[in-house]
Amino acid sequence: MMTELQDVQKKYCSRAMAVAVISALVFVALDDKAIAKGLVLGSLFSVINFILMAMTLPMRLDKNRRQTFLISFSSIASRYVLLAIPLVIAAQADAINFIGTAVGLFMVQAVLVGEHFTKMVFRRN
Repeated sequence: MMTELQDVQKKYCSRAMAVAVISALVFVALDDKAIAKGLVLGSLFSVINFILMAMTLPMRLDKNRRQTFLISFSSIASRYVLLAIPLVIAAQADAINFIGTAVGLFMVQAVLVGEHFTKMVFRRN
């Protein structure tokens, strides 16, 4: 049985990848495969980052101040390294667009903000 945190992860990660794939299909139709590849690559790493962030949250509970700092710092540092990987790949490969990759890295955050914005606009009071 999935926990509430896993439900949230699945919801937003699935939506982020769906938006990335649909956007990539649009760019393929517009004959710009490099941007399509960048979006999908960046989105994939965005999803992995989101999952790792959620996995480390419980590790910070019930720890002393020093342990919490070390866990938090190592979590942030490792996730920054993880997010640098697709950017380095895109910078070195001509077949992958760098800007598309950078945009893809913000896909989960864009889906979160988009859902919040949609709820604000269409809320009926």
